[in-house]
Amino acid sequence: MKKKLKLLLFGIALLTICASYVPIKPKSNYLYRFQNPALTIEQRVNDLVSRLTLQEKVAQMLNSAPAVERLGIPAYNWWNESLHGIARTPFKVTVYPQAIGMAATFDVNSLHQMAEYTADEGRAIYNESIKKNQRGIYLGLTYWTPNINIFRDPRWGRGQETYGEDPFLTASMGKAFVTGLQGTDPVYLKAAACAKHYAVHSGPEPLRHEFNIDVNDYDLWDTYLPAFRELVVNAKVAGVMCAYNAFRGQPCCGSDILLTDILRNQWKFTGYMTSDCGAIDDFYQKHKTHTDAEKASVDAVLHGTDVECGNVSYLSLYKAVQDHLITEQQIDVSLKRLFTIRFRLGLFDPIGSNKYDKITTAALEAPEHKAHALKMARQSIVLLKNQNNTLPLSKILKKIAVIGPNADNANSVLGNYNGFPSEISTPYKAIKAKLSNNADVFCDQAINYTSASYTRNIDLGEVGRVDGHKGFKAEYYQNGDLSGTPAATRIESAINYIWREGTFVTGNVSQKNFSASWTTNYTAPSTDEITFELSGNKPYKLVIDGQERTLSGEPDGMGVKSYVLSTVQGKTYHIKLEYRQTEGRATFNFKAGVAIKADLNVIAQRVKDADAIVFVGGISPQLEGEEMRVNYEGFSGGDRTSIQLPKVQTDLLKALKQTGKPVIFVIMTGSAIAIPWEAENTSAILNAWYGGQSGGTAIADVLFGDYNPAGRLPVTFYKSDDDLSKFDDYSMNNRTYRYFTDKPLYGFGYGLSYTTFKYSQLTLPSAVDGNKAVPVTFKVTNNGSRDGEEVVELYVSHPNSPMKTAIRALKGFKRIYLKAGESRSLTFNLSPQDLSITSKDGITKELPGKIMVSVGGSQPDTQTRLTQKTIERSFTIKS
Repeated sequence: MKKKLKLLLFGIALLTICASYVPIKPKSNYLYRFQNPALTIEQRVNDLVSRLTLQEKVAQMLNSAPAVERLGIPAYNWWNESLHGIARTPFKVTVYPQAIGMAATFDVNSLHQMAEYTADEGRAIYNESIKKNQRGIYLGLTYWTPNINIFRDPRWGRGQETYGEDPFLTASMGKAFVTGLQGTDPVYLKAAACAKHYAVHSGPEPLRHEFNIDVNDYDLWDTYLPAFRELVVNAKVAGVMCAYNAFRGQPCCGSDILLTDILRNQWKFTGYMTSDCGAIDDFYQKHKTHTDAEKASVDAVLHGTDVECGNVSYLSLYKAVQDHLITEQQIDVSLKRLFTIRFRLGLFDPIGSNKYDKITTAALEAPEHKAHALKMARQSIVLLKNQNNTLPLSKILKKIAVIGPNADNANSVLGNYNGFPSEISTPYKAIKAKLSNNADVFCDQAINYTSASYTRNIDLGEVGRVDGHKGFKAEYYQNGDLSGTPAATRIESAINYIWREGTFVTGNVSQKNFSASWTTNYTAPSTDEITFELSGNKPYKLVIDGQERTLSGEPDGMGVKSYVLSTVQGKTYHIKLEYRQTEGRATFNFKAGVAIKADLNVIAQRVKDADAIVFVGGISPQLEGEEMRVNYEGFSGGDRTSIQLPKVQTDLLKALKQTGKPVIFVIMTGSAIAIPWEAENTSAILNAWYGGQSGGTAIADVLFGDYNPAGRLPVTFYKSDDDLSKFDDYSMNNRTYRYFTDKPLYGFGYGLSYTTFKYSQLTLPSAVDGNKAVPVTFKVTNNGSRDGEEVVELYVSHPNSPMKTAIRALKGFKRIYLKAGESRSLTFNLSPQDLSITSKDGITKELPGKIMVSVGGSQPDTQTRLTQKTIERSFTIKS
C-alpha cells in the first residue's frame, strides 16, 4: 500500500472514530428496523442507509469509516490484511509461508485449511478488540487478500504475494483461500476476502501510479482475467480491489471495460469494490485523466468503486452532489453494497448471535495452526538438484557449516505483508536443534546479499543483561514525557514496533498518548566499533552511560539514524532508549551491529573441515517488495533489475566448492532466480521461498530426511536476463511456461523427490462430442524405496490449432501421498472450459480437432531432468 500516506489526511473522517459504541438493544426493544436480525439483510441495509445524512454517507465510503453515534453505528476500518496469516496486527499470530511458497505446495486443501485458521485468528482479534472498543486499522474482518495477479515477470517485487505465473493454478489456489476464509455459514461470513489488484497489474513498482497498460483481448481473457472470474463467479468473493495503473487510457478504478462491462455486467458481481490505497488521487495527480478530487471521486463511484482507501478525496462527494455531478441515490448504491458486507459479517447483530462471536484469543497461535504452518513450509520446499543423492544428510555429522545472509535471518522467513509470531525458526537454529549436542554447528553470515561488506548484528536481547534477566527492561508511561510511575514494566527481547491507531501498547497503556524507555547493560566481548541504528516517526533518544548521544541520519526523523560507539573488550555499557508518542501511528525500531568486510577465501578456509556446507542465500523481502526505498545493484524500488543471483553469492559458492566438501545451496526468495553456475556446480539445491515462522524447521527436516520434499515451482526459473522481455511490456509473447519458446533452467511445475514415481495406464476416449467432459484415468506408483508425496500434473495442448494457443496449459493437479511400492489410480475430468481456446477477440471457444493430454510429475519437456516420467495421449473433439 502507498507508504507516503499521512494520517493527517484522515482528520476530518476520523473525528468520531473513537466514539463510544451504542450497544444494540434487546430484540423486543429495537430503536431502528436495521437493528432487528429477524428482517432480511436487504431490508436492514435499506433502513440504515435511509437514516444517514449525506455527510454521514460520504464519510462511510472511506476505508476508516467513522461511528454514527446517534444511530448506534460503530466505527469500522475496511483496511485489513491476511496474505499468509493475519498481518500488521498488534497481536501475536501464526505466520504461514509467503503466498508464492503456498502456491509451490500445489495443495488446495492445505491452502483452504490455512485460510480457515487465518479467519479464526482474525475473528479472535476482532472479538477481543471490540471488547475494548478498539476499531482501528488492521483490527477488522474485511481482508484485502488474495493477490491473484499473474506473476508474468520475475523482476516484479510483489510477485511473492501471488500464486505464480499460471492462471489455472492461481484460480485454484485463490478459490481455496476465499472459500476457506469466508466460511460456509449460510447467513454469516466468517471474514470477507478481496481479490486484488483488478486486473492487469504486475509492475514495475516505480511506474504503477501513472502507468497505462494495454493488452490485446486474447491476453486479457486468456491470462489476466481467468483467476478473477473464478473468484467472482464461482468462489463468490466478497470484495475486489481495483489497481493503481490505467487500462486502455482509464484508471482501473474508473474503467468502463474492467468495472462496468466485465465485473458488474458480465460477471454480475454484487460485492463491494475498494480502491488501492491512494489510487483515487492518482486520477488527477498522476494519470491526469481528471482535473481534481471531486471529478475523480465521482467517476470512481459511478464505475462502482465503493471505498476509497488511504486518502480522503471521497469527502468531495458531498460537494459533487450539490454541483449535480452525482446524485445521492447513486451514492446510496455504494453505501448499500458496503453495509451489506458489514451485515453479512454480523457487525450489527447482538453479540453472540453468530458462532464466530465465540472465537477467543485462544485461537491465536493455536497448536493446530502452528502445526499447519510447519506442514505448509515443508510442502512448499522445492528440491531442484540432488547430485549423487547428497541429500538427505546424516544426523551423525561431526561438523556442519551453515553460512550465508539468510542462515540466521528471522526477517527473511516472514516475507512481506506479514504478521509476527511468538517464535521464529531460522535454518541455523533448526539445524542445530536437529543434531546431537556433540555436533559442531558453525554459523556465519559471511556476506551481505549483494556485497562482501555487511553488518554483523549484535543481539542485545540475548547478550544484554538487566536486573538479572536477558534483554531490555521496558517501562511504559501513560503520558508523553516519561514522568511518574510506569503504567507497565516488562522484559523484552527486541525493539521493533508498529503501534496502530486505536490500539494498546501493552496492558492498559493506550497508544494515543504514551512514552517508553528501554534499558540494558552490554559487556563488550571484544574491542569494536558498534553502530546503533534507530528509526521511528516520533521523538526518540539514545543514552549511553547517562549521556545522550548525537545521532546522524535523515533530519526529518523518518529514516534510520545511527551512532557509532567505540567499545573496549570487557567493559560494560549502560544503554537506554527513550521514545515519546502523543498521537497517530507510532513506530520505533532499534538494532546494533559491527561492520565487517568479508574475505571469501578466508571464509572457505574456516569451513574446509566441515562434513557438509549449507549456504543459505538468495534474496530477501528487505530487497524485493512494494514500492521500496532500495537501490542496491540488481534491485530498484522494490523490483529487480536483474534476476541473476547476486555475484558475491556466486563468488562465495565458488570458494566453498574449492574445499571439496558437499555444498548445499538453500535459496530463500519470493521469485525466480537465475542460477546457471549453481545448477551445474553445487551438490544440491533447495528452494525454500520465505517459509513463514517454521521455515527454518522445514528446511532442516528436508535436509536430514525427516520430510521427503515434493514442492513444485509455480514460476519458470529462466537461465538469464536475456530470456526476459521488456519489463513494462504486458504482452504474454515468450513469457511464462505457456509461451516461452526457449528452454528454461527449471520449468514451471518442476521439483524432485527422495523417491521415484512411475505413471502408467493412461486412458481417455479417442474422440468425444463437444461440450462434454473428458475423463482422464491413469495409475501412479511409488517405485522408490522411500514413502513420499507426489504432485500429479495434467497439461493440455492443441498442437494443430488454427488459432493462437498456449504451448501447453495446466488443467489439473493433485498432491498425493504414496508409501514405497504403493500405487493409486486417479481420474481427472476435463471440462469443456478446460478444453477451450481463447479467440483473438477474447471469446472462449471449443473447436474441433486434436488435443494432447500429458500427465506426470512435471511438464513433458522436462522429463529428462526428472525421475518422474510423463506420459501423453491425444484425443479428438468431433465437429
